[in-house]
Amino acid sequence: MNTPLGIYISVPFCKAKCTFCNFASGVFAADRMQHYVERICEEIRDARAAAQKLEAHLPQAMDTLYFGGGTPSLLSALQFRMIFEHLRGEFDLASNAEITLECAPGQLSDETLAELLQQGMNRISFGVQSFVDRETAAVGRLHTQQQCEHEIARVRASGIHDINIDLIAGLPYQTAQSWQYSVEQAIASAAPHLSVYMLEVDDESRLGREMLEQGTRYSAAAVPSEDDAADWYQHACTAFDAAGLHQYEISNFARQGHRSRHNLKYWQRQPYLGLGLDAHSMLQTATGAVRFANTSDLDEYLGNAAIARPSRLKLLEQKSEPPAADFIGASEAFEESLFLGLRLNEGVRLDQLRGQFGDAMLHDAMPALLEVRDAGLLDLDFDRIRLTPHGRLVSNEVFSRLLIDSAA
Repeated sequence: MNTPLGIYISVPFCKAKCTFCNFASGVFAADRMQHYVERICEEIRDARAAAQKLEAHLPQAMDTLYFGGGTPSLLSALQFRMIFEHLRGEFDLASNAEITLECAPGQLSDETLAELLQQGMNRISFGVQSFVDRETAAVGRLHTQQQCEHEIARVRASGIHDINIDLIAGLPYQTAQSWQYSVEQAIASAAPHLSVYMLEVDDESRLGREMLEQGTRYSAAAVPSEDDAADWYQHACTAFDAAGLHQYEISNFARQGHRSRHNLKYWQRQPYLGLGLDAHSMLQTATGAVRFANTSDLDEYLGNAAIARPSRLKLLEQKSEPPAADFIGASEAFEESLFLGLRLNEGVRLDQLRGQFGDAMLHDAMPALLEVRDAGLLDLDFDRIRLTPHGRLVSNEVFSRLLIDSAA
């Protein structure tokens, strides 16, 4: 249990909400942002006592910190300073810690950037989504290609060279030609880390509801087919690899030495603590691990609702009996090791599975693994299993088939 902790801080505030988004985020007043930061600081103070209620180990050492959202860059310099003061008061932040900020192009002030640099931030992830203005405008993004290029140059000039660019395949009005343009621009930016996602439209989002009703608002009629988006994803995989940005996870590509250390914690089942709205955590226990999450309702999180309840961590501090949490035993840990490990291009080593869980679990899973291999979705050799390129494209289907078969 000596693995350093990763901390994820959810900041659910946006200047405008994307039409396809159904995350726990939105446009809120400035006073709620300050109240929210104060609640984050309370969670940080209560974290160790809360973990003890679950009989979970909360590492003192922390070597990754990730501000996600929403648009975390909307917080002020003073608000970030408050958060860092509380973090350093409770945890030992490693001198070489990876500190990442998610940022919408054009929404990071000079003052906030200067404060974050002072606090040690060394990585920025830009939600570019597309370098074609018509496509970003169609889903409610506020930036232009020119702003993206300016922001990348600005943060690089400030001394930050670990830069990620997010792209989405399948945006309204996107074509094979416009997608190729975005891919080429991402490569030309010289960002050492790129992420590609295929558009997932939640039925409860504005765009999702419009598509279900076969309407025309929010450019619903201009959304490309899933098959087209899949083809464009595969094109990006090939183009990035040729440019030296090698795929290491289903959606992530990096030059050597620039993989996201924080995100690797999720896929390698290392401990992480989520703070803020809808934030998820996994901590180790004497018998395995425990997973728990905060509410996704902002009023509940802030304590404003008539039936308000505070965050999961605060509840743990206040009550003698902790609320429901998912305790992970050996069989669940085996499944997680398999599914999360298969997200990585390097796959899963069978000898490590045997060493950690014994022969019986792997033996029971082998028929399902062989079936998926025979379908061309999995490579299986004498000591390692990994998804094929097509398997990565339909990874959710692969995991579903393995889960159904293993539970049978």
